[in-house]
Amino acid sequence: MSTSTTDWRQAFTKEEIAELREHSDWQGWLMLVVDYGMIAAAMALVAFYPNVLTVVFALVVIGGRQLGLAIILHEASHRVLFNNRRLNDWAGNWLAAYPLYLSADMYRSHHLDHHGKTWGDTDPDRILADGFPVSKISMTRKVLRDLFGLTGLKQLIGTSYVAYKVIRGQEVNPGTLPLRLDRERMIKMVIGTLVTNGVILGILWALGHPMLYLLWAGAWLTTHKLVVRLRSMAEHSVVPTPHPGDPFGNTRTTLTSWWERLFVAPHDVGFHLEHHLVITVPHYKLEAFHRMLEERGLLEAACIEKGYARVLRRMVA
Repeated sequence: MSTSTTDWRQAFTKEEIAELREHSDWQGWLMLVVDYGMIAAAMALVAFYPNVLTVVFALVVIGGRQLGLAIILHEASHRVLFNNRRLNDWAGNWLAAYPLYLSADMYRSHHLDHHGKTWGDTDPDRILADGFPVSKISMTRKVLRDLFGLTGLKQLIGTSYVAYKVIRGQEVNPGTLPLRLDRERMIKMVIGTLVTNGVILGILWALGHPMLYLLWAGAWLTTHKLVVRLRSMAEHSVVPTPHPGDPFGNTRTTLTSWWERLFVAPHDVGFHLEHHLVITVPHYKLEAFHRMLEERGLLEAACIEKGYARVLRRMVA
């Protein structure tokens, strides 16, 4: 028997929920420092010890931390990154979204629809969850397309094409991109992407290592796409009750090891069920929220998996 949203709330006081929803600015800054610090360290490793192994390791680290920046964008979209709304939105765009060729503003518009319509016919993220499980051959092709940059190149071309049409005021098929498209915000995204990537290149150039920018761009095209795919599959694909109204059955929490949190699941992104239950709980309180639900016997019927390897096996028929 599933646990409804109303049922689980009866086991929590208003004060407990309010405490879980509290967020702090220093935690927001810490996320940014950790992600950019790890990206810088990976680049420094290649600069001092340039070889195939360090380059591959750097691509893995940077791709994972680019997902970390996407999670910061996500926190900003729920306005739990910083208490000051202007700082929250500015940082969400300029320090997280724009470097990844994304817009926190447009993302927020469609993402809140996803929370209200999870697994419904009009869920904008349903396309990411549908179609699984797949054959081993199909999954292998998906992974290889990610690692060889084909997925990233397709996204780069597709996003640029849609941006061009929106900026020109031309009609765009809404299904082309999972965003609420807006001309003014699209212009800001394109300019912001050029500026932020120019700043990254400029800093590396000033340090005498402009070629290290290829690690940033290369990771965005390859390893970043793979970890995004893993995260997307884990959140809502092949769940017990793929229909609206039952978050305990249509959303998965993935319990991760230390190395998964380091490389493929930064900022407690695995606690996705908990996020769907209360969307304004910041990431650094989701684990505590998980423990509280578990202690109160509310996760017995929940969709929970241990590790992304097991999730991946569930995605293969």
